[in-house]
Amino acid sequence: MNAGQNLGQNAGGHFDVIIVGAGLSGIGAAYHLQTKARSRTYAILEARANLGGTWDLFRYPGVRSDSDMHTLGYNFKPWTSRKSIADGPAILQYVTDTSREHGIDRHIQYNQKMLQATWSSETARWTVTTQHQTGQPQDAASTAGSNATTTFTCNFLHLCSGYYNYAGGHTPAFAVSEQFSGTIVHPQAWPEDLDYANKRIVVIGSGATAMTLVPAMAKTAAHVTMLQRSPTYVVSRPDTDAVANALRKVLPNKVAYQITRSKNVTMQQFFYRQTRTKPEQVKANLLKRVNKQLGADYDVDTHFTPSYNPWDQRLCLVPNNDLFGAIRSGKATVVTDTIESFTETGIKLASGDHLEADIIVTATGLELVAPADATFVVDGKAVDLAETWSYKGFAFSDVPNLAFTFGYINASWTLRADLIAEYICRMLNHMQTTATAICTPRLRAIDQNMPPRPWIDGFPAGYMQRGLHLFPKQGDHEPWINPQDYGRDKAMFRKSDIDDGVMCFEPAMSTRAAER
Repeated sequence: MNAGQNLGQNAGGHFDVIIVGAGLSGIGAAYHLQTKARSRTYAILEARANLGGTWDLFRYPGVRSDSDMHTLGYNFKPWTSRKSIADGPAILQYVTDTSREHGIDRHIQYNQKMLQATWSSETARWTVTTQHQTGQPQDAASTAGSNATTTFTCNFLHLCSGYYNYAGGHTPAFAVSEQFSGTIVHPQAWPEDLDYANKRIVVIGSGATAMTLVPAMAKTAAHVTMLQRSPTYVVSRPDTDAVANALRKVLPNKVAYQITRSKNVTMQQFFYRQTRTKPEQVKANLLKRVNKQLGADYDVDTHFTPSYNPWDQRLCLVPNNDLFGAIRSGKATVVTDTIESFTETGIKLASGDHLEADIIVTATGLELVAPADATFVVDGKAVDLAETWSYKGFAFSDVPNLAFTFGYINASWTLRADLIAEYICRMLNHMQTTATAICTPRLRAIDQNMPPRPWIDGFPAGYMQRGLHLFPKQGDHEPWINPQDYGRDKAMFRKSDIDDGVMCFEPAMSTRAAER
């Protein structure tokens, strides 16, 4: 069934739960809902014409995961491909298969961009207003909206629409960029017909996207230059997991997957803790590996040695040493400098050098948006979610029946998405058991003087710092934290009491009035 055949398209109506977003998180949330809170009706509202989220949006050369699929995959669906570092189309197929295998695709209403959600404590319902979107599935955002709106209602609203702007990425204001006579493209809006064979390419950026683009484009381009203002730590590993592939030969897929997933989670957590406790040792090891790949004559200090410690910003993955291979072959070059201005034929650098280019790719990051990029109203009062406190990194103080899935920036996103989805099912089941309709996290007296901390603490990456003001605050003690720590989150989501004295459960106001 494709988007145009979806039986519920533009239907509106009431559901127990509405999930916003049919990407990796949204499809996973739907699975957990229909298996762990089976009596609940639900719909998924997707702003674009296709499911898949990130993995349907990004179409640039070489697009892939930078996490292994045994942890980026769902905890309920084994990843069985030989490659554990998967390309975008393979991940999209995995999400699509999940939705079809479990009938989730029949619950998706496409081209529905959420504009506003209005809560009524009288009825214990959200009223969700969406705008119908037009555009082709491959469009960057499919957000050329019409004036047509649809109204839905639900008892619980779960935001799984990610954290960045699908309409466009971050592009700095480069001086006189209009003078450049060639093509300028952002990876988030990659033209299907862009021919870069035998062309001179400059990729601006040093993050995961740039690290992916450079070796992929170098296969057919005349030459690719990665122009970075400052370097990033990189780590190379094979794109296959030998242990996983061996286990699948002798064990059922589910068993092999869980063993591999546990192994990889343990390794990720161990490595991250090492970067916190022994940063100099980790740094030396990472740079030693780069030196081994590029040789003693290569200027690793300039091009691959950041000024910060490992995992102060996200590490970049180089599968099978592909970036290093492109550099050794002479097909790719790394330049560390700043841009003075664009010219007709390329980029003039602050050092005085000039980079000739036919195509410039601005791999300069994402533009963050507030949760669901929508407005919220609670009992007639507009709510700024950035002014709230984060409850366990998924709910908002004094905002009823609302959840937001935000994964990890230091591990695989889906690890946390699964935990949040499971916890929401626990809350819904608790409300059913206790005949309550509203769940609202509220600060206690001991929480009133918490020092506010950013939603993501201690992560100075540019894209995150530009948008942190859009997200709620966190405190200094549970449950008002967003720890970004899988071990701590597992305990917080799976072992803590649902009725913890902070999440307050109550009937709808209309029910309370009738009981009087």
